Amino acid sequence: MRVQITARHCDISDTIRDRAHELVEKLGRFDPRVSGADLVFEEEKRSKKVEGILSLDRADRIVASGEADEWPAALDQLFDRLSRQVRRARAQAVDHQAAVPARESLGE
Repeated sequence: MRVQITARHCDISDTIRDRAHELVEKLGRFDPRVSGADLVFEEEKRSKKVEGILSLDRADRIVASGEADEWPAALDQLFDRLSRQVRRARAQAVDHQAAVPARESLGE
């Protein structure tokens, strides 16, 4: 999976980069169609924002963001939101139609 990390107006430590990469890799467990992710770290005054854009094969992109006072908290918030959306997209992609009942069970 391709993961691109961008930092705007801030510096990101290697531990935060590794944690972000690890969390994005975990999203691949929920849906195998996840092919890439773009993470944008941005710092404004006292708040830290992380925006994530996931690319899914043959589907629309999934976008979410997290905001907190510290990077780990913002990353956790982003991961929660992205994982919820990925699970929902996967559930909608799976065929949920019931099988056609057998003729004998209909009493014919």
